[in-house]
Amino acid sequence: MVRIGILTCTNATQDLGCSSASCLSDFRKRRGAFTEYPAEQPLDLVGIINCPGCPTLTGPDKLLQRVRALTGFRVDAIHFSYCIKALCPFKENYAKALQEAFPKIKIVIGTHQEHITPEEFRRRVKKLFCQPRKTMVDIILDRHEETP
Repeated sequence: MVRIGILTCTNATQDLGCSSASCLSDFRKRRGAFTEYPAEQPLDLVGIINCPGCPTLTGPDKLLQRVRALTGFRVDAIHFSYCIKALCPFKENYAKALQEAFPKIKIVIGTHQEHITPEEFRRRVKKLFCQPRKTMVDIILDRHEETP
């Protein structure tokens, strides 16, 4: 049995509402990056964690701390989600830091099957991030304007 952890992008999950449903579906169906495991070998999803967000100088250290939450449960492989694969400019640094800290754990860049090109995915995600939206400040100011 292969024990797998998935590392997702904080921006995608926290800001854009990704539920990792595509990653989990392809894990169960052994599609995308999960096709590399032999069909007769059972897969066990140990857990899903988020990256620490776009890093500062402490990015890799924060990531290692989060990954320890998986390594305590004997993971064999950590898959970087498709959103990290397509969007994260730090994925290679993260993979290197993980490989150095946990040499027995396989690092795989990718999870679910790609349905659009990474370029198109990045374009669409950027559009999501850049659309105007109201914040608490807007509500407070709107309410303040309504008060005589």
